[in-house]
Amino acid sequence: MATEALIDEHLIDDVSTGAACNDGTGALVELFFSEDLHDIARAKHLCRSCPVRLRCLQGALERAESCGVWGGELFENGRIAHKRRRGRPPKHRPAEIMVIDGVDVVVVPEIRSA
Repeated sequence: MATEALIDEHLIDDVSTGAACNDGTGALVELFFSEDLHDIARAKHLCRSCPVRLRCLQGALERAESCGVWGGELFENGRIAHKRRRGRPPKHRPAEIMVIDGVDVVVVPEIRSA
């Protein structure tokens, strides 16, 4: 157990030493844990050309980081947060096709007025 902790610390130190986010002062920490969309975009941009980006991302996935930008990806609740679709969902669902007795039948969704 103690050996694993030492190995993990060694790997973390190895990744952070060459990381683009490590300026030696800790000044960028807030940027990588901000909720501001501009800060998040800036943090991701810094990761883009980072030589240890993939190792950083892999480590964050293994540790299930609860939040922040790691390896160029935003984490929420231990997982990579995927972009949400913009706007409202469509009012009308697309038609569904059912097969009845070997024949394709189009099922038209109910149309509701607003």
